[in-house]
Amino acid sequence: MKRKLIAILMTMLLIGTLFTACSKEEPKNDSKGTTADQAEKDKPDDTSAGDVTSDPVTLTVWESTLGPDEFIKQAGEAFNAKYPNITIEYVNVELGDSATQIALDGPAGVGPDLFAAPHDKLGELMTGGHVLPTANADTIRNNVLGATSVALTYDGTMYGYPVSAETYALFYNKALISEDQVPKTWEEVVSFSEKFNAENSGKYGFMMDVGNGYYSIIFTTSDNNRLFGPEGTDTTNTNINSPASVEGMKFFQGLRSILDIPAADLTTSITDAAFSSGNAALYITGLWNVTNFEDAGIDFGVAPLPSLPGNDTPVASFSGTRAMFVSAYSDYPEEAALFAEFLLSEEMQKLRFDLTGSLPSINIAVESPYIEGFLKQLDYAFPMPSIPQMGAYWDAMNAASANIWDGADIQAELDACNAAILGQ
Repeated sequence: MKRKLIAILMTMLLIGTLFTACSKEEPKNDSKGTTADQAEKDKPDDTSAGDVTSDPVTLTVWESTLGPDEFIKQAGEAFNAKYPNITIEYVNVELGDSATQIALDGPAGVGPDLFAAPHDKLGELMTGGHVLPTANADTIRNNVLGATSVALTYDGTMYGYPVSAETYALFYNKALISEDQVPKTWEEVVSFSEKFNAENSGKYGFMMDVGNGYYSIIFTTSDNNRLFGPEGTDTTNTNINSPASVEGMKFFQGLRSILDIPAADLTTSITDAAFSSGNAALYITGLWNVTNFEDAGIDFGVAPLPSLPGNDTPVASFSGTRAMFVSAYSDYPEEAALFAEFLLSEEMQKLRFDLTGSLPSINIAVESPYIEGFLKQLDYAFPMPSIPQMGAYWDAMNAASANIWDGADIQAELDACNAAILGQ
């Protein structure tokens, strides 16, 4: 079923009007010439190509495996066909390691020209002086989905090039629960699971990675309570130990009644395996798992997350933007920026979706029966904060979530989490 990725559906931050991604018609040329001559004529008429060298250049690009690697390789071949003097060399550095590694390899002169990182690392990368501002930023902002450009803007300056958008939603196994049974509230999750668990020994009505702050944050978002405040920039107050957060985490802790498994045994790999083996009816995860579950033979659907008690809309989830950043240590920043912008073209965005299943960062149509559920959830998602303090959030919230799940005092855990994040 074809679903259009319409930008108006992706008003995560209620930003203004978005524009359809632009691509200029290639100039026609019937005369014969060298490959290099033709490539020069085929270059897009934009300022980002103005200072690109005609000398041989090799750009080193860091990316993850399991899809993004193949995308960079294929995109590199297409780019090289357009710019024969520029070769793209893929190097495996996983997304979660790149921000740390660039701080070591960049100054040492052995880093990349371009590297992938999640947008929440932006504050850390920018304050460390590791990345350059986005070249041709106004054009990029107009061409990409507004929420992705907002996510990559720090103190009014845009950094990086958004190659995909993401959030998570509620997956449901159609063999275990019908579409009209899919819960719209967390109270319904509990009531469904109680009945399901009683009738299906060894299976669970609901499952999630409970020790992961990427997911558990949803229980802290009632009444517009947001990590680091409404704009995600308050460095003095995380809101993670606010009354709304405490109340939400009480409900989270109460879910232990329908999923009586210690946090240590509910890691992402374990819970992924449970859903892919048909042992969980409802599961929270993202588009990155679609191919895995399809390959496992699971007939599933995707719906927005249930609403919290007292709320009438899907619970707010983190939204993420995966970006390619031009290294501040690159000897070829103009060429690296040109390749990064090339990755945002319609052809490359469709290729990335086909290879990785991730949501495109521009307004294009993609074919998937699951897109609608994610788009609906994105209406209620908010970008992960990108201030430097966000770096301390993960370990602190992961630990607090696991401890709370296992019965620890909620206020004490969230107070400790707040202190750890703020370095108190």
